[in-house]
Amino acid sequence: MKKFLSLFFALALTAALCCGCGSGGETTATVRLNEVTHSVFYAPQYVAMKEGFFADEGLEIELTNGGGADKVMTAVLTGQSDIGLAGPEACIYVHNQGKENAPKIFAQLTKRDGSFLVGRTGGEFRWSDLKGKTVIGGRKGGVPEMTLEYVMRQNGVIPNEDAVVDTSVQFNMMAGAFTGGSGDYVALFEPTATEVEQAGKGYILCSIGQESGEIPYTAYFAAQDYMAANPGVIQGFTNAVARGQKWVQEHSAQEIAEAIADQFPGTEVDTLTAVVQRYKDIDAWNDTPVMKQESLERLETVMESAGELDRSEWADFGQLVDNSYAESVQAD
Repeated sequence: MKKFLSLFFALALTAALCCGCGSGGETTATVRLNEVTHSVFYAPQYVAMKEGFFADEGLEIELTNGGGADKVMTAVLTGQSDIGLAGPEACIYVHNQGKENAPKIFAQLTKRDGSFLVGRTGGEFRWSDLKGKTVIGGRKGGVPEMTLEYVMRQNGVIPNEDAVVDTSVQFNMMAGAFTGGSGDYVALFEPTATEVEQAGKGYILCSIGQESGEIPYTAYFAAQDYMAANPGVIQGFTNAVARGQKWVQEHSAQEIAEAIADQFPGTEVDTLTAVVQRYKDIDAWNDTPVMKQESLERLETVMESAGELDRSEWADFGQLVDNSYAESVQAD
């Protein structure tokens, strides 16, 4: 009986160890990653998944779509997700609430607004065309909406004086609202903007990110207790993201489109290629996961101009951002 029990426990232990091993024989950790939306804008992340960069770090990614930065943050704060990908403004808001376990940013993915302004008519576009019109801009206080307002002001169009910015439509419902007849203009991510144009329901007029300049548009963050308990996971995750960023810099739009095609099963590779080229043309992706202080301060300027942040509420960079993981990637 003792021999039987010994054999049983030995087999059980072996099975348990095998279940936790990746292809390289290393333990695999499942990371529940919640992204703010599903977009070609996050191509380096999808490349890292497809090319096995996360797997090389012993990580398995369980990806979900939060449908808004506020929802992503809620998932991270409640422990439903391990890592969030959204605009840094979500972390700034929580940081200013004084929460003890406020998430920290540890890697930056994109450095420009990834949305494009879509209108009902084509031809040459001037920002003054927005005057007297309604623009579906996204959730009030979100980076897409605030950046849109910032660019409007920079071009002499005062939001909600010269033009209405509709913030009542949920982020993932904006295209449907526009094609259903609401608004005169809408700010859309890709591939949605191109799909709306191909369907004859609108025209892409300009890149909002190209107009706004560099800001830390989307970044990865996690609760401080999760980071403290899983430093190896955070470092491995950052390593994989860095490899994805490097890969997209070194490959063509078509190669990137082919690598991420599985993430967008309803979109043709030719369409994806065109979309990727748009993001390459505006230099949308960070070269490394490091976030720069001056870049965050430009975002806070955008937030301040939108009336969502007082100068006294600007975050302490060192308390909000932990660049140690991203800088360790550079040192390798």
